[in-house]
Amino acid sequence: MRCFRAWKSIVLQCGRWKRYNTAPLCATTNGFPTSYETNTTIESISRELRAARRVLVTTHQKPDGDALGSVLAVVRACAAIGVSAEGWVVDPCEGNLRSFEGSTPVKHVNPRAVELPVGDFDLAVVVDTGAWTQLEVIAPWLRSRADCVIGLDHHARGDSVAARRIVDASCGSCTTLLARLVDALGVDMRSGADERGRCSIAEALYMGIATDTGWFRFPNARAAEFALAARLLEAGVDKDAMYQQIEQSSRAARVELQACALSSLEMLNSGRIALMRLRADDFGETGAMPEETAGIVNIPMEIAAVRASVLVVEDAQAGIIKLSFRSKPADDAGSFIDVNELAGRFGGGGHIHAAGAKQKGTLDEVLQRVRAEI
Repeated sequence: MRCFRAWKSIVLQCGRWKRYNTAPLCATTNGFPTSYETNTTIESISRELRAARRVLVTTHQKPDGDALGSVLAVVRACAAIGVSAEGWVVDPCEGNLRSFEGSTPVKHVNPRAVELPVGDFDLAVVVDTGAWTQLEVIAPWLRSRADCVIGLDHHARGDSVAARRIVDASCGSCTTLLARLVDALGVDMRSGADERGRCSIAEALYMGIATDTGWFRFPNARAAEFALAARLLEAGVDKDAMYQQIEQSSRAARVELQACALSSLEMLNSGRIALMRLRADDFGETGAMPEETAGIVNIPMEIAAVRASVLVVEDAQAGIIKLSFRSKPADDAGSFIDVNELAGRFGGGGHIHAAGAKQKGTLDEVLQRVRAEI
């Protein structure tokens, strides 16, 4: 198969790239809109949850481990205090992640279906995002209930999705933030566990921390994340089983898709930037699913000289091009590549070292734009 001819045609180019000195990132400074900031307290949100009759918990489309873990944690915490709650997730979502849902009520929605939540929800909680562009399917429903929406996020940029929100960009994951809410509710981290000790609040929180920090390899894995992880392990989380289920249970088609991406590898900016692409045909040839692109953008980061990696994916069904950006921590000179800033040039965002965006146009057109920015 042509996709296995990886590394055969590496294109070396030179370009330009902005270097950044390290600086702390928070939700209210660094030039980000001051409107996207904390305007309530964890204690206030915990009181709202306790007073609610029925809660809807949702997150960004194509949820990753932190997004789904956040949804599961809030739904399970609500159940522990006797409040009815349901997760509402817009697919695709990796099957490896869905296996951690257990019996937790989570509805999965086709992104191309015109479907909105049905039920007498009197409170909505949006986790791991505050961007309307990541909530397109459920946006009409949320806008019609603006005063009843709570946001819990660890991204520095966002919109006025929630009337009341907690934004803490210092958190390595959204579940790091949600652990405070669980504590404020006075809920046992073991709540929700089945007879095998699976599907607890602790497991959901750990899934978010582990996946968003790259299993504690990324710079967002701070002392706070390690301390919380220790608490969760004491609460019964089986870290080895979780790692195997999430990272070592892939289909062969996913590995073939990785080869397709690697066969397109370009080294830009004197080898400092890696650029890869996946065409719609690559999915057809390999039989891989859209959600199986997770983690591919990180592969070129194994190259010593590479400081950042970009993956551009053609989604023919949705008619858009998806971009994923990753970068390494600061080097010995204290400089790094801020991919959040780069994603912002394409209408996206995220974190300094991990971000994403969507673009209209053809794959080749978007690739040209990326090369021009680099």
